[in-house]
Amino acid sequence: MTTESSFGLRLKTLRQQHGLSQAELAGGEISTGYLSRLESGARQPTERVIVHLAKRLGVDRSAFYARPSTTNSLAQALSLAASSDGDAAVEDLIEVLAAAADEDPLLRWQALWLIAQYRNGRGEHAEQLACLEELSNIADEFELPALQCRSRSRLARCLRATGDVARALELAVSAHQVAREAALPVSDKANALLALVSVEAEAGRLPDARAHAEELVALVADGPGTLRAEALWSAATVSSRQGDDDAARAFLQLAMTVLDSRVDPVLWARLRLAAASLYLQASPPSLGRARACLKEADAAFALIGTQVQQQELLVLQAHLAFTEGHHDTARAALSRLDPDKLVLTYRDRIRLQTVDARLLIVEGHREEGLTRLKQLAEEARGAAYLDLAAEIWRVLAELLEGGAGR
Repeated sequence: MTTESSFGLRLKTLRQQHGLSQAELAGGEISTGYLSRLESGARQPTERVIVHLAKRLGVDRSAFYARPSTTNSLAQALSLAASSDGDAAVEDLIEVLAAAADEDPLLRWQALWLIAQYRNGRGEHAEQLACLEELSNIADEFELPALQCRSRSRLARCLRATGDVARALELAVSAHQVAREAALPVSDKANALLALVSVEAEAGRLPDARAHAEELVALVADGPGTLRAEALWSAATVSSRQGDDDAARAFLQLAMTVLDSRVDPVLWARLRLAAASLYLQASPPSLGRARACLKEADAAFALIGTQVQQQELLVLQAHLAFTEGHHDTARAALSRLDPDKLVLTYRDRIRLQTVDARLLIVEGHREEGLTRLKQLAEEARGAAYLDLAAEIWRVLAELLEGGAGR
């Protein structure tokens, strides 16, 4: 690290330790833009500026050059990120971790865990996957069952989201086994089961998924609302994949009932998306209920939604509009999704492209749309998303038999 960047990092650390904003530290004597460039290492301080900053911070000028150890820097950045609701502190933590080399591995594990959560919320699957791979390696190195279970559960869910179902299943089974053998707390067992059920359902192992979903629901029957709601959601997903729409609706309605929107507003809204998806896939679709759920989710995500959730909402809004026969509205919804900025899961990407292909048929490009649907079905089958492939083949069969666009 250069002298300039070392000064900037130390200045920023001291400012944050004193709880000062850049404007407060600048004090009208220097501009915040100049202070920002000092902290980034883009500018070197003059003697007058060093004196001014030392006075404002109440430290000796030597404090700017007392290079902290990498471990202390990481600990400070981790403390700031863990106690902040903003993205800036986590982004600072990412920078500090990238520069760290010989720090305590368990301290690094904590930082990676926090960063993985941040990446997940932003839909940055590749970056999240890299964090979780390292988390899993550290946990295995220290042979700590709780960390092994948590990292493998998270890694399995990330791999499922990116389409690597085979490896996700291996890790989910391992996490569940570790949780049982080490007699870990209910929360760890439940999170391992959540991962296992979701992966088994994607892999088409529905009897196993159903059994584990029942185990999960029983395990958290007296647990907190968030965990119970997620368990019921998992059970609903499995029931839906098995064609039991009545059971799926019952599970989801119960999940929405047990979770207060003030406890976890994001999960509350995501449950509405899940319910809307279920209503749209039912035979026949329950369009009124789907519309009501999407309206509630839209209102919530307008305040708290991430890019991922906004994209999931748009896909379902397009699906609803298409099913209602409002093809222009469906196309308008899809046009708001930039193909180069998609952060959707593999399943949602395939569903997005399925709606797009069906719109092509309605818009007069029948052969192109049918060809695309066949390609999507083969792609889903090859990735072991068997129920998704079956869903697309069913659409294709209906189109070929009836010659209609819907």
